[in-house]
Formats: sequence, structure tokens, C-alpha cells
Amino acid sequence: MSMNDSVSDMLTRIRNAAQAGHKTVSFPASKLKQELCRILFEEKYIRKYVVIEDNRQGEIKVLLKYKNGAPVISGLRRISRPGLRVYCKANTIPRVLSGLGISIVSTPRGLMTDRESAKQNIGGEILCQVW
Repeated sequence: MSMNDSVSDMLTRIRNAAQAGHKTVSFPASKLKQELCRILFEEKYIRKYVVIEDNRQGEIKVLLKYKNGAPVISGLRRISRPGLRVYCKANTIPRVLSGLGISIVSTPRGLMTDRESAKQNIGGEILCQVW
């Protein structure tokens, strides 16, 4: 994995930490990753996230969420990546586990879930899927 795909790195860190049963996980901050965390938080996949300013890039610390000892996030998959971008129209965004998971879509109006983008009828780049 090349390090120029920071979103893949973030997803991998969250996936690994959840599987290892860690309480928190942190990674370098970026606007995009903050938005991804906001959606994960709003969709109740994580308990909390904080952005730690350090006068450099900053760091995002995520408090993972567990239910009966199992991680709430059972899977994270990067869909669109620097080498292969994946775009969809609003009505063609694939559903994750028949609606049990979410796709996170980067639209002209910012990041949103597949449901949100369908509701607003705007397509975009499918960044990842969470279930």
C-alpha cells in the first residue's frame, strides 16, 4: 500500500484496532478524514473522535465502539482509490449489506452517506463502505 492514500491508511488503522479490541486509534489529521470521522460518528459506528492540534498536521483520535464485546464496525472497505476512482450517479450507488451498512460518498456538497446522497439526488465518488 502506498502512503499517498491516507484514507486507506486511516481505514486500515481503524479496522486493525477494532479487531484487536483497542479502545482508541489515532492517525494524522486531514479535512477529509475529519469528515469521514464525522459520518462514522453520526452513523453511530464510533463513540467519539477528537482532533488534536499540534501546530503541524494534527492528529485525529477515535474512540472505538463495541457492542457486547464485539466491534460495531465489522468491516471497512476502500472503494475508490488514487489508482482507480469509482464514481456513481445518485441512483446507482450500490447498497451495502442490503442497507445494513453505508457507503460514504464524496459529492460536490461534501461527504455524505449513500442514503443522504440518494435523498439529495447527487452522485459522486464512493470513498468507502462500512458495515
